[in-house]
Amino acid sequence: MAIIDPSRNDLNTPSEEGIDLKHVNLSGGVNHSGKLLQQRLELVEDLWQTVLRSECPPDQVERLLRLKQLSDPVASSGLDKNSTSVAIVFLIREMDLAEAIAAARAFSLYFQLVNILEQRIEEDSYLESMSKDQVTQDRKSFDPFIPPLASQTDPATFRELFERLRGLNVPPVQLETLLQKLDIRLVFTAHPTEIVRHTVRHKQRRVATLLQQLQSGSTASAEQESLRLQLEEEIRLWWRTDELHQFKPSVLDEVDYALHYFQQVLFDAMPQLRRRISSALSASYPDVHLPQAAFCSFGSWVGSDRDGNPSVTPEITWRTACYQRQLMLERYLRSVHDLRDQLSISMQWSQISAPLLESLEMDRLRFPDVYEERAARYRLEPYRLKLSYIIKRLKLTHDRNQQLAQAGWKNIPEDFDIQNYSDSLHYRSVAEFRADLELIRNSLITTDLSCEPLDTLISQVHIFGFSLASLDIRQESTRHSDALDELTRYLNLDKAYGLMNEEEKVYWLMEELHTRRPLIPTAVEWSEITAETIAVFQMLHRLQREFGSRICRTYVISMSHSVSDLLEVLLLAKEAGLVDPAAGIADLLIVPLFETVEDLQRAPEVMEYLFESELYRNLLPRVGDNSQPLQELMLGYSDSNKDSGFLSSNWEIHQAQIGLQNLASRQGIALRLFHGRGGSVGRGGGPAYQAILAQPSGTLQGRIKITEQGEVLASKYSLPELALYNLETVTTAVLQNSLVTNKLDETSNWNKLMTRLAARSREHYRALVHDNPDLVAFFQEVTPIEEISKLQISSRPARRKSGAKDLSSLRAIPWVFGWTQSRFLLPSWFGVGTALAAELDSDKDQLELLRSLHQRWPFFRMLISKVEMTLSKVDLDLAHHYVASLGREENRESFNRIFKIISTEYSLTRKLILEITGHSRLLAADPALQLSVDLRNRTIVPLGFLQVALLKRLRDQNRQPPMSESPNTESQRERTYSRSELLRGALLTINGIAAGMRNTG
Repeated sequence: MAIIDPSRNDLNTPSEEGIDLKHVNLSGGVNHSGKLLQQRLELVEDLWQTVLRSECPPDQVERLLRLKQLSDPVASSGLDKNSTSVAIVFLIREMDLAEAIAAARAFSLYFQLVNILEQRIEEDSYLESMSKDQVTQDRKSFDPFIPPLASQTDPATFRELFERLRGLNVPPVQLETLLQKLDIRLVFTAHPTEIVRHTVRHKQRRVATLLQQLQSGSTASAEQESLRLQLEEEIRLWWRTDELHQFKPSVLDEVDYALHYFQQVLFDAMPQLRRRISSALSASYPDVHLPQAAFCSFGSWVGSDRDGNPSVTPEITWRTACYQRQLMLERYLRSVHDLRDQLSISMQWSQISAPLLESLEMDRLRFPDVYEERAARYRLEPYRLKLSYIIKRLKLTHDRNQQLAQAGWKNIPEDFDIQNYSDSLHYRSVAEFRADLELIRNSLITTDLSCEPLDTLISQVHIFGFSLASLDIRQESTRHSDALDELTRYLNLDKAYGLMNEEEKVYWLMEELHTRRPLIPTAVEWSEITAETIAVFQMLHRLQREFGSRICRTYVISMSHSVSDLLEVLLLAKEAGLVDPAAGIADLLIVPLFETVEDLQRAPEVMEYLFESELYRNLLPRVGDNSQPLQELMLGYSDSNKDSGFLSSNWEIHQAQIGLQNLASRQGIALRLFHGRGGSVGRGGGPAYQAILAQPSGTLQGRIKITEQGEVLASKYSLPELALYNLETVTTAVLQNSLVTNKLDETSNWNKLMTRLAARSREHYRALVHDNPDLVAFFQEVTPIEEISKLQISSRPARRKSGAKDLSSLRAIPWVFGWTQSRFLLPSWFGVGTALAAELDSDKDQLELLRSLHQRWPFFRMLISKVEMTLSKVDLDLAHHYVASLGREENRESFNRIFKIISTEYSLTRKLILEITGHSRLLAADPALQLSVDLRNRTIVPLGFLQVALLKRLRDQNRQPPMSESPNTESQRERTYSRSELLRGALLTINGIAAGMRNTG
């Protein structure tokens, strides 16, 4: 099939010259991780080729290998880039649709194998750092040449950080004060960025495990051969597994996917995290007390984030909570069964504490059936008998949970309400379960015994409770104002809520919050949307009565603009019984999400009005020994970036944090900042350690909340040691930032410089993205955005308004996804070069200042680092091929103008970034990352050409009846390819490129 027209060769945009993986001089600076990648890549490539030869016809395999060879600048016999592209085009021309699909799958498999390899290398590097000799650690801590704490950018383990702090004479009391208020919350979300099927993830873990065993070097040759055969078998099974989702996932499917990481990795990893901080403290600060057991905890938006997702109903949130509790109860039951097997202590040989014996007598009266069944067997084994009672109570709790899930939140009988049970046989709260376990531990301690599995279980109970992860409700602000408008119109107020100005709204809301009179009448048939808005609060009230406030205490208001946006939610919560302003009691924490640049700038003003309201302050939760009011505030990276560009967005968020923290300090409010980071740089992503260190000094104070999204979950939490590495380095980054108190963020001329850069960057970005009338058509035609929306990867629509094609209706995630697939990656860098150039044009000496900022200011260093990494992934040769091949003829002139703007900005940005860093190549300071990116950039090229070819054929068929194509031999019957077949091929290339780029949106 003539997939692509080789005559359309517009590949003459210069791009960065690549390096060849096999020909890198290791002595030239590639670090340990880079060396491991080089050494182990040979095995992956060999496995890949072996599987292809087993699964594909020989001539097809040769073409696939030739495609990969052509993408290697050394192996392609010195062909220049233009000639290489033409050769790739001709090879693709020879492929029919089936072979094109096989090629897309082959390269997708290759990248996913490389991803597994790199994750294993990260894990191995972490384990190696954990096993370093103590003497080496001591030497490192007191090395006078290591950078100051404020300038350190390499992730640190607990042991490294505490040794370093001891070397810097940080007082134990200062460290202990910080540790006691340490509060790190990681929130899993269900944004549509996870492109890999659950089934394929299972196979990837199996391959990762086999690779680890094969590369351990500790197995005999015969066993190594067996492992090699198992690997080939597993990858062949993977090859025959469909990579595409067979159906659009439901919200509960997404819940199951997110919770999978807890079941497989995090449930067991979290107690290890606590043991590691304990071990590191005992070595450097033996007298410092450990932080609270749940110093690092988890939240989830999966099943509770209803912003723009009509599938997330109150019933779904209720079922999500029940499902999470079910998983925890089942896990605890297995653990307690194991403990019962282990704790075989006999009263004949050991003393038992009096409280435990008293509890056994109480249990005998409450559970005569258990006593009758187990007393004879465990007559002299009190721990086993106590654990049998615990098992019984857990089973009863599990049964009750199943009944609640089946009944639904609306249909729970009043006599089934947990508050009506004063002497329940099931566990009414996790505190009762924890008390039983601690009773056993205390008894063991009194007889000089310990039990690590019991300690681990108690730690897990502290961290996960019965809830597993706290659910955050999220809804868009206009849903609440619309509901109140409908309500006030029904009540025939003098002025409907929707007609009030902001001052009138705030006055009316405050009046209603002060009165005890109910506002919402019962038995009124509201519109569907208003009824659901009210029902969410009613469901939440029942949820907290049954599960406790821990299950869901946060309500995030997206697109928060004003004071009334927060007071509206407070009023609706009051009507549902979640808030009692008169008594100063609130079971709900209202969290505004400031997303646009204008809202970020206005955030301190909005919060100052609320903090000065006695009613509002009294409803804030209290933390710390001083019972300080706590306010959580969320900052949105995605929409501010889409609105104003990368540089402007990051600067406004930085400034907002400083303004909000200064306000909170003046008002005596403790602040917890919630960072809505995505997986990609264009949505606030990037290395978490460096991002946390770049936060303004004094804004963390041991508290942070961060979203973890999409493919980020797999890259961080799919392997146990990798998960521990990420959790440990996030914690050390928070500690490090909180301990460093510098005035860098207050340097006046630096701030003025950044303000100028942000304004100029925003102006240039908006001129292209928002003011250019042809940009939306450009984006629609030269990226696979419409095909991305057909991927069955999320329950959430790609657009906020169905049928709308304008930029404002498009979500930030598919916006970034589309630019990434076509290799522009525009949201992550566009506008930076123009801003820097304008500054240098006005004063050439500013280059030295920019270089100084890159060396000294963590915030500026993080900005430049992210832009540099993104630029290294851009391929404008390939991007131009998307433009030339997919743009309609009538748009050619306008599209070429847009491409020229982008190309000019890219060249300018790249040139100035290199001048600031002082390097001749992008990523020169990180050879391992440079090596990895280069490998992907080269190998991903054939997938880009395949994607363009398939998209062109698919879109041509969408404009006319299905087209047929004639095979090479006349004797074969003419074949007609359906749109669904072509779409399938295009979607497979999207999968492959996402794997190669290691992110989607």
